[in-house]
Amino acid sequence: MRKLKEIAKEVKKETFEFAFVMDKLKEERERGVTIDLMYKPIITDKFYFTAIDCPGHRDFVKNMITGASQADAAILVVSAKDGIQEQTKEHLYLSKVLGINQVIVAVNKMDEVNYEEKKYNEVKDSIAKLLQSIGYKTDKIPFIPLSAYIGDNVVKKSTNMPWYKGATLLQTMDSTITVPEKPVNKPLRLPVQDVYTITGVGTVPVGRVETGVLRPNDKIVIEPSGTTAEIKSIEMHHKQLDKAEPGDNIGFNVKGISKKDIKKGDVIGSPSNPPTVAKEFTAQIIVLQHPTVITKGYTPVFHIHTAHIAGKVVEILKKLDPKTGAVVAEHPDTLKTGDAAVIRVQPLQPVAIEKQSDFPELAKFAIRDMGKTVAAGICTDLVKAK
Repeated sequence: MRKLKEIAKEVKKETFEFAFVMDKLKEERERGVTIDLMYKPIITDKFYFTAIDCPGHRDFVKNMITGASQADAAILVVSAKDGIQEQTKEHLYLSKVLGINQVIVAVNKMDEVNYEEKKYNEVKDSIAKLLQSIGYKTDKIPFIPLSAYIGDNVVKKSTNMPWYKGATLLQTMDSTITVPEKPVNKPLRLPVQDVYTITGVGTVPVGRVETGVLRPNDKIVIEPSGTTAEIKSIEMHHKQLDKAEPGDNIGFNVKGISKKDIKKGDVIGSPSNPPTVAKEFTAQIIVLQHPTVITKGYTPVFHIHTAHIAGKVVEILKKLDPKTGAVVAEHPDTLKTGDAAVIRVQPLQPVAIEKQSDFPELAKFAIRDMGKTVAAGICTDLVKAK
């Protein structure tokens, strides 16, 4: 921490030393923003958590989507001083669409508002309204006033906020987060998040197991390319594993392939039940924000698990009532902000995606264009490419 404090001072970012634990890139430290994802273990009395530090900055939402698509629960951090930001809304929408149903709200920087209960309540109420509008049940969501920099209510109870009677952040993580059922009996699906070449080891892809179990010596297939290989070893947070289960963020060494045979966005499965590659897919979407309208032929970027690919809307099949899901119109010409619809999409390059009924973990996606999240959706049906 002493060393990080010095670095923070050098780049004129005093008080940023805690952020530098996660923000390792030179550019992140100089700009004072998180750009890439960072994974760190947090071991509590009850759980082995992997914390995924996601960028908040709107320029790096695509990395936030990748991180959120791998998460079981979220801690939404909102500043007591600045309140809800534009990206707070976007992050919450995405979290909901990406299936994160467990949320803890941390109202941070209480030290900057003199630990005032009134200020906390104002921010808390505005977040609760936003959460409800997206479809979260706020009576189930804990709100914690804290100061991360001072350490109030993070691990230790704060003496600066006697008006707050609730638990600390760490206690709340243990008491409210439940482990989702692990789909270990399903076939293996592991979206690749990054690939490293490590001297003396070879090709090391990293990612999170979504379904199934992966063991050393397993034969695997990488889609959409169809390349087969063998797993040499698996590790998580620098410890060797004899198997990896759903929820584990792992690095694994692969025999028989080079770095060019595997990339971010690929999905690993078993040769007996390979990941599905779609020629086209049908999806139910909701338009979150679009400056004009979406029509047939629209070609934005689809963020599916860890893949980013261009996809063309070849047909708008139905317009739905966003609240009830009832069909409002067949084959409408356009969709605007707030509309829900069923569309048919043609990926412009091969992509592995699954139907919601088979693997909900790999069926959800976000649609981005012009630096914004335009829509979000889930794949309901597909035509296989192979």
